[in-house]
This record gives sequence, C-alpha cells and structure tokens, in this order.
Amino acid sequence: MAPKHTNRLIKESSPYLLQHAHNPVDWYPWGAEAFDRAKEEDKPILLSIGYSACHWCHVMEGECFENESIARLMNERFVCIKVDREERPDLDELYMNALQMLTGSGGWPMTLFLTPDLVPFHGGTYFPPDDRRGLPGFPKVLVTVSDYYRTHRSQVSAMTVQLREAFRQMMEIAPSEGELDPKVLPLAFETFERHYDPVAGGFGEAPKFPQALTLSFLLRYWNRTGEKRAFAMVDHTLRKMAEGGIYDHLGGGFHRYSVDARWLVPHFEKMLYDNALLARMFLEAYQASHEPGFRRIAEETLCYVERDLRDPGGGFYSAQDADSEGEEGKYYLWTSKEIEGILGKEKARLFCASYGIKPPGNFEGGRSILSVAQSHQELSETYDVSLHELEELLEEGRNRLFAERQRRPQPHRDEKILTSWNGLTISSFAEAFKATGTKRYLLRAQEAASFIVNELKEGDRLLRVFKDGRSYTKGVAEDYAFLIQGLLDLYEASFAPYWIEEAESLQHEMIREFWDGTRGGFFYGGEGEPLFARSKNPYDNALPSPNSVGVFNLLRLGCLTGQEALKKRAEAILRLFHGLASQQPFGFPHLLSAFLFYLDQEEIAVVGPKEDERTKRFIQELHRSYLPNAVLSLSDPDQPQKIRPPFGPREEASGRDPDAPKVLICRKSSCLPPLTDVEALRMAIQSTPKASSESR
Repeated sequence: MAPKHTNRLIKESSPYLLQHAHNPVDWYPWGAEAFDRAKEEDKPILLSIGYSACHWCHVMEGECFENESIARLMNERFVCIKVDREERPDLDELYMNALQMLTGSGGWPMTLFLTPDLVPFHGGTYFPPDDRRGLPGFPKVLVTVSDYYRTHRSQVSAMTVQLREAFRQMMEIAPSEGELDPKVLPLAFETFERHYDPVAGGFGEAPKFPQALTLSFLLRYWNRTGEKRAFAMVDHTLRKMAEGGIYDHLGGGFHRYSVDARWLVPHFEKMLYDNALLARMFLEAYQASHEPGFRRIAEETLCYVERDLRDPGGGFYSAQDADSEGEEGKYYLWTSKEIEGILGKEKARLFCASYGIKPPGNFEGGRSILSVAQSHQELSETYDVSLHELEELLEEGRNRLFAERQRRPQPHRDEKILTSWNGLTISSFAEAFKATGTKRYLLRAQEAASFIVNELKEGDRLLRVFKDGRSYTKGVAEDYAFLIQGLLDLYEASFAPYWIEEAESLQHEMIREFWDGTRGGFFYGGEGEPLFARSKNPYDNALPSPNSVGVFNLLRLGCLTGQEALKKRAEAILRLFHGLASQQPFGFPHLLSAFLFYLDQEEIAVVGPKEDERTKRFIQELHRSYLPNAVLSLSDPDQPQKIRPPFGPREEASGRDPDAPKVLICRKSSCLPPLTDVEALRMAIQSTPKASSESR
C-alpha cells in the first residue's frame, strides 16, 4: 500500500531524514530552496534537528509530525527544515549553542524557530501534542511563535542582534599570556573528585553518562603524579559500568547512558563513537593495570562493533536504535520464565541469580535488564558449585540467550558511515592490536582507514558521509582531527609510513580550512555556509573537541616530521583555552589530557629491521605498556626514511654489535643511551613519571 504522504526528504540518503519522508509535514532538507521560500513569503523557519537512533525524536515524530492537524499548522505558518545532526554536526553544534543561550538547556529532538536569515529567536526540545507534565502542547507553541513573529518584529530583531553579539563575544576568547600553568591539573583532579560517586562510580547523579574522556584524564594524571585516588576512581567506575545494565552482557558493547545513578537501566541506543571511546578507555586501563577483566570488556565491545556495525567494505556504521517493535529496549529484555525455557530450571536458577533476573523484573512490564548482581565467588559459595563449573555454565547461558535474541526483530541500524566516528574506531582497533597482539584488530583498523581514504577523500579534502554507495557533505573539523588521530595511531601500531604521509597531508588541509589566523584554534565548520555565526567549539562533550584532539595531533606530527610550526599551533590552542579549562574542567577533560601530553611528551624510536625478531620484541614491549605521552616510531635501515627520527645522538650504540636493533628514548630534549635489550627497555619505561605498582 502506497504511503498517504511523501515529501522532499524522500530524495535524501540520511536514514533519519528518510524516517520523516512520509510525514504530512512539508519538510525541506537544509538548503537554498527552503531559505529562498522563507524570504519570499516572509515566514519563520521551523528547524528540527535529531538523529536516527534518538528515542524521543521517534516519540515526537509519532505524536506531532504524523498528526495531520499539527502538520497543517506547521505547513501554513512555517517553512519546515529537518536536519540529521550526525550528517551536519556543524549546524547541530551552532544551533545547540544558540538554544542553550535562549533557554539554558538543550537536547534532542532540537526544535528551533529561525528568522529567514537563519537566526534563532525561540526554541526547545521535545514538545508533546497537548499540554502535559508542565510542557506546552506543540500546536499552542506553533501558533504563539508564529503570531509573535508577525506582530512583534522589532522585538524579534532585537533578540537576533543580541544573539549575534553573544556569539561574537564567545568567540573572542583571549589567549593566556606567559607560561602555561600546570596548577590547572591538580585543580581539575579536585573538581572531578568532588563530583565523583564513590558508591556506583562515575560523576554526578542520574542520568549518568560514561565520560570516557574524564576517566582517561584521571588515568593520565595518575601516571604523572602517582595519585592513588585518581587510579581508584578509574578502576571503580570501569568495573561498575561493566557490571551494570549499560553494558550488553550478551552481545557486548555499551548503551549510550544510564537513566539511573547505578548504571542499571540504560537508554538503549548504541552509538559507534561511545563504543570506540569506551573500548579504548578499557584498553588503556588494561595496559596500566594488566587487569584481564578490562581486556575482556574491551574485546567484547570491539567484537560487537565488528559484528554488528561493520560494512563489508571496511567502514563502520553509526548506530543502532533503542527501539524495536515500537518499544524501547524490547530487544534486550528478559523474563525469568523465558530464561528458564531456554536454559532449563537448574541452570536458569544460577544464571538469573548471577544477572539479577527476578519475577517482578527491574524494568517495565515485569521484564529485566541483565546486570551483574553477585560475584562469581559469592555464587560459588551460595550454590556449592566450583568456580570453573560456574563460569562454564554462565558462558553457555550467555551464548544460548544471545542466539535466541538474534532471532528477535533487530533494532534499526543507521548504516551511514561517518568519517569522524570511523577515525575514533580506527584508533580503538589499532590500540587493541597494540595491547593484545591480535592481528585481526590491526587488519580491521587498516581496512577502515583505507575505506575512508579511498571513499571519503576528494583531493586533499575530506567528505563526511558515505551512504548508499556515494559520499557527500563537506567534512568539518572533527572529521579531520579524529581521522588524523586514527592514522597516527595506526602508524604506531603498524609502523607503515604511508599513514604518516596521509595524516600530514590532512593536517595541513585542516589548518588551511579551519585555523583561526587571528586568535588561534580551529573553527568547527569551514567557510561558505550562510550561517549567522562561525563557532569554534572548545568543549569536550560526548565527543572530544577537534581542538583537544588537534593538540595531540599537532604535537605528534611535529615530533615525527620535525615541523616546529605544528608544535607552535598546538601551544596556541592550549593558550587559547587554558583559562576556560581552569574554570570549567568538566568541559575540557581531553584538553587537560592534551596539556599533560604537552608537558611530558617523550619520543621513543625503535631502530632496526622491522622483521628482525629482536626488533619485534622491542615493539611488543612498547605496545603492551601504558605510555600515554610517548610518540613511537620505527627507523628501519632496510627501508627509506619517511619520518624524522628523535632528536639527540643517532649513530652511537652500546655493546659489541653496533648494528643490533636498539631503542632510543628522548625526554625534554635529553636522550638516554641506546637500549639494546628488552629488560633495559622495561626498566627505562618504568622510570617514566608514573605511580609505582604499590599504588594500583
């Protein structure tokens, strides 16, 4: 049966826009056609921004955008534009800032009302179809806003002038003068500690987000200072998250956030970027502690990404919905009777005790989310079963429930491939190879990197989106920053010089396209869009800021290629945002990590034939170690040099075999004598400014 309505979005590729292609709303995609109509008819623009895995976006669509009487009001009074925030993060970032300035809060679905010049004058997030829970009904909002625009034009103009001025002031951040003060680091640690939840881990109250970037800073801070409390906060939080319902105990991977403070009830959507960042965080914790549980969670998370989000061409898809069969979380929920029917009564009794499944359920409708309710030791003692038997039983139970779950209708998968999120995923697979030595992870990183370089690069420039066999939308700063990081991580995993060449080329293009020549730092979007302001986005949120990642990239590339100008740009970014980071550390955890890298950076070069077993042992030792401030390189005498080796002595060697593979370590312009055996390397690594093993 043909749909009753079809609008312009039917010609788009975005899964989110296509979800709205049969609404009775006369939607336009972002573009000149909509802007011209708004100006010709002197109508305000209704801008709706969301994404395909967003639960409340689906709710508002069903309640409002599918409602013919509400759609009629929208069509009569506004020019309606629908934007996928994942395809156009520059628009999302700009208008989210505007919404927060207008209302003090934000979120998705984002609903903004703009003048025909694209300047917002009113907005909100989710609106219900009628008045409820203190929120005005959407029809009332539509009538009030359109009447106000028509009858209070001077006030609307004054509001838009004020908003433009607020953005101008926000962009005029003054760089810090003098030396960059390391005192910001202990002050940030104290702030994070004050907001830490000592019971469930994490920061703040419900809803609780994983905050991988904050945990990464704390691990780096511990590495520099030996502060035991910093390591304990990371260790405790990762364990609690891995035990909670935010983690998928059957299929691996993390849901987006927890609606409660205990990590039990998740918002069930799964995002590629969350899983990339969290897998890397667990891998770093594994390298620092050698705790096998951290490795297991990282590998199960990457297994989920590889199994459920990988395109046959090598790239990775964006997300899976929270909903299936019209219900949030239905795919992931169980009753004790279902489990008993699959495992049998006795095995189900142990499995349910382990994962907190009881007849009343811990979610809606008597169903339950799996979470670790008791330790294996407690279960072993309670049920008089050996640990080995228990672990075998639980593994069998997980496998059988997973197989049964696979028969259920799957949540919708957003199959667009985004350059920036793939950059983060390349980093995680490269790090997994380093930490575990599993070659499949390196292969996945190489395949994804090749896919992005081949399909989403036009000349020197990046595109952002690949979908249905075509690439489109100009890349923004995060696409360049995250991909450059991924390529540098892939170089350190494989020591293939090609990835350095690609990273260097992209870095210079990023500077040309986004660098602010007046104050320093990277703008978020390029020039050319008819936008009312150009944002710089200094904040680390669910994703790191391209400026934070940019500091790491510029320092690493400056070190590897000998370009001091790149290092100076990194310092300019740190100076620009140093004051803000001092005042608002929760907004800048990754920039603070970048500052630690700037302060403690060390260059480690392996010198020797890549296929020599002695060289391989050096590389393995470096890869499995937690070295957050190291820039790794390989100088292979059998290959032409593509990079600049570390500063300091090159030719001198110790021992009787001057041609033997060796390692050069240089810190703060001072080099250690060349190291010619793994034990000497291990001791040199342990002499870096990190906590002793007693502090773990």
